[in-house]
Amino acid sequence: MEKALFGAGCFWGVEESFRKLNGVVNTEVGYSGGHTMNPTYETICAGDTNHAEVVLVEYDESNISYEDLVEHFWKCHDPTTLNRQGPDIGTQYRSVIFYFNENQKKLSLQSKNRYSEKTKLNIVTEISQVKEYYKAEEYHQKYIQKTGTYCGI
Repeated sequence: MEKALFGAGCFWGVEESFRKLNGVVNTEVGYSGGHTMNPTYETICAGDTNHAEVVLVEYDESNISYEDLVEHFWKCHDPTTLNRQGPDIGTQYRSVIFYFNENQKKLSLQSKNRYSEKTKLNIVTEISQVKEYYKAEEYHQKYIQKTGTYCGI
């Protein structure tokens, strides 16, 4: 199995969106990109950890490619709003692709450039190497499946 890590606003809706893709084996929500060790949802929401809400996607490369996941990423949120998705505001809601290796970095940058050229939009998505990933609290995992509550843009 391969892994990809995306931040695209509130992780509940983003997780549900990726979970439904053929070839995605597992999804998990968490935090990445900040400077605080072992953050919690409360510390993330306070706004001083610089972590983003993210979705860790495990996928079977024989059924879905990394490029396909990145293409889905562009469609499941608004990559033109800095530190914001809909009514959610803060660095934890930023648009970000965290890459695990140089190939993911290259493919993410190429896709961002293609998407920007195609749409003529100013894409603010950050592309950074994964340095750490912290799993979110259990009540956030598969939240939409558990509650029927939906959030999304």
